Amino acid sequence: MEYYDLIRSRESVRNYDPKRPVPADILTRILDAGRLAPSACNYQPWKFLVISSREMLEKAGKCYPRDWFRDAPHILVIAGLKDQAWVRKYDGYNSIETDLAIAMTHIILAAENEGIATCWIEAYDPAALREALQIPGNQVIFGITPLGYPKSGYKKSGVKQRKPLDNIVEFL
Repeated sequence: MEYYDLIRSRESVRNYDPKRPVPADILTRILDAGRLAPSACNYQPWKFLVISSREMLEKAGKCYPRDWFRDAPHILVIAGLKDQAWVRKYDGYNSIETDLAIAMTHIILAAENEGIATCWIEAYDPAALREALQIPGNQVIFGITPLGYPKSGYKKSGVKQRKPLDNIVEFL
């Protein structure tokens, strides 16, 4: 897909076909886009946890109690190793969230390119997810997204409400 069309067409989807898992080769291409994302000093302080088994989907589904979320055949958890991320010496800023946001964005755009629906979720219970997946304390859980095909008949709205460019850009 042409890049700008891809950006314009991507939407958060809340409608997944639980009977149609994403083929492994497509999942691999999507995850590889995250692997190729830039990170501060190229430290790559991330872990991509792909949940696909029914048992683990049920456990993880408790962190975000929405029916549509539980329908997804896969859930991706982006976690980071804060102690392995770059730290700015001037003020101690740790780049973990920036690095993970870039990786998550690469993954979501790659999924759109493959025809796979996503919905970046932050309103989940991180303690419940950490417990369900036994995520070690040294990992920061950054975000989650379902990965899957929309249910038959799903149509994108095609409408994005965004501020005009004039309102957000300053040329200095």
